[in-house]
Amino acid sequence: MIKSMTAFARAEKKEETLMVLIEMRAYNSRHLDLVLRAPQPYNMLENKIKTIISNWVTRGRLEASIQIRDTSVEAYAFEANLPRAKAYHRALNQLKSSFNIAGDISLDLLAGAGEMIIAGEIKKNPDKFWPAIEECLVRALEDLDAMRRQEGQYLADDLIRRIRYINQCILNIEQESSDLVSYYQERLKTRIEALTKGLVELEPDRIALEAALLADKADISEEIVRACSHIEQFLSIVESDEPAGRKLNFLLQELNREVNTIGAKTGKALVSHLVVDVKTELEKIREQVQNIE
Repeated sequence: MIKSMTAFARAEKKEETLMVLIEMRAYNSRHLDLVLRAPQPYNMLENKIKTIISNWVTRGRLEASIQIRDTSVEAYAFEANLPRAKAYHRALNQLKSSFNIAGDISLDLLAGAGEMIIAGEIKKNPDKFWPAIEECLVRALEDLDAMRRQEGQYLADDLIRRIRYINQCILNIEQESSDLVSYYQERLKTRIEALTKGLVELEPDRIALEAALLADKADISEEIVRACSHIEQFLSIVESDEPAGRKLNFLLQELNREVNTIGAKTGKALVSHLVVDVKTELEKIREQVQNIE
């Protein structure tokens, strides 16, 4: 089953003092492009995270946002700003002495001055939380994959319908081009009679020879065979489980080349109309294939 490159997924993992939230957004891209946003202390896990993602996604731009909240006691540290506290304490004592104020300088008074307690630096160990992050990551990727498969199924249904229509057009072109010698004989007779107004006697053998030469130049049997082969491969790839975007895009280019050659060789109006229909459908398919992994 083919997969779409566009999808969204969200997964959350909660433990007693830990919360992990992962959001993923996938977009179209010719190559695999991973963008990871995580808190600074957890950047060292980037390679592990990208390795797991690349096992699930082979093509497209994927943006992953990881939020980690640790509410354990070990996650916080505070320190007393002793130089500021001592300076403030001296200033208070000077005020007491200058104005003969009795009483003790309380801790509440010191702490209320602001910036007496500052946050300390904590060295976090990201590996400690890796099992929870990995579990949340896999769940998000599972949801992302499910959405990509569902979207891919819609795309596959549309592609199959359009390519089968193209196949029918190719068969109609083949049928219309099956008796080119007779077609060119009648066409030559009509043109010569129109130009000479019946004054020149037509030689059947010469007309047949010219018609055969024109039919040979307009023969599209090889192009029909190759076009049918490309269509058969296209359907086979759409129904396979392997990444199909690049292969389908290549087959569309080859199929378009064969159709252009058919259009250049043909002299029948109906065949020309069918070629236009096929090229219109190929362009619609090409736009859809850009969305396939």
